Amino acid sequence: MLALQRACRRPRHTYKVARISLSTPATRGLSLQPFCDGFLDLALALPLPPSLPPYATTIILVTLVSRFALLPISIWGKERTRRVEEIVMPEIEKSKPLVAKLVFEQMKSSGVRGDKQFLQKFHNEKCVELLTTQRKELFKKHKCSPLPSIIIPPLSQIPVFIGFSIILGRLSVDPTPFDAESFLTLSTLAHPDPTMTLPVVLGFLTMANVESGNWVMNAAEREQVRKTEEQEAKRVADGGKPRIHPGKVLKTVLRGLSIFRIVIAAMTPGSVTLYWVTSAAFGLVQTWTMEWMDSRRRRNRITPPKPSVAQAPPSGKSRPGSTKKRP
Repeated sequence: MLALQRACRRPRHTYKVARISLSTPATRGLSLQPFCDGFLDLALALPLPPSLPPYATTIILVTLVSRFALLPISIWGKERTRRVEEIVMPEIEKSKPLVAKLVFEQMKSSGVRGDKQFLQKFHNEKCVELLTTQRKELFKKHKCSPLPSIIIPPLSQIPVFIGFSIILGRLSVDPTPFDAESFLTLSTLAHPDPTMTLPVVLGFLTMANVESGNWVMNAAEREQVRKTEEQEAKRVADGGKPRIHPGKVLKTVLRGLSIFRIVIAAMTPGSVTLYWVTSAAFGLVQTWTMEWMDSRRRRNRITPPKPSVAQAPPSGKSRPGSTKKRP
């Protein structure tokens, strides 16, 4: 009887106790506990409808807010790319005939001799050297170097991506309230997706994010890209040095990452997978919107507006006031 009374007097294990049990020496050393507690408090404090699962909904909302907060950096990178296309490259194309003529005159004054193939190769190398120097000066002048424009926007998302993934992974360790909530194909937020639906969706979203630029291209733009690739391949075949294109390298890496993410997401907790899928869906919409706006801007810049033609007066009718009435 006395043991029964003591058991009744014991305090119940509340949700707060489960949260405190998340704190371990490792998490205290990494200072993860305040972030974990803050996320749980936010999920309980948000005025969500009872029909929505609080933790899954909070994961989606935090993901959207963080991506919107980093959106200005992506816009900054696109603006620098626009200056390259509209300012730097037209000036380089305009300078090519002048540079070719200047190099030819320098070769003539220096008395360079040799067979036709040697002279053409020497002339091309000197032209490329001068144009490369001019291109670097224009990049510096207009503050639009391509490498930072391509690398900085993705790098800015890495700290938030890794940090939030670690927090959700820590919150998915037992004991956790994530174990009592399901969402879509996830039986619980603390365990991997048993149907593999979300990991496969994540892989498709990542691949679509890489290929979204091809969706907004018309036939003329695809033909231009094909001709550019053929010219580059011909230049390399003729003995030219292959050029490294950061954009193509990044796309190749992301294509391999799309398959790798399916394997990783199949082994991660459902909360982390849900965060990755939401972030990838936001990235797809963002990339498609920016690519569509860039494609529209390029078409408007290339295609001049049609001049307005004044309508001539119909034949057989004279303008008002041009003839007088006969008496």
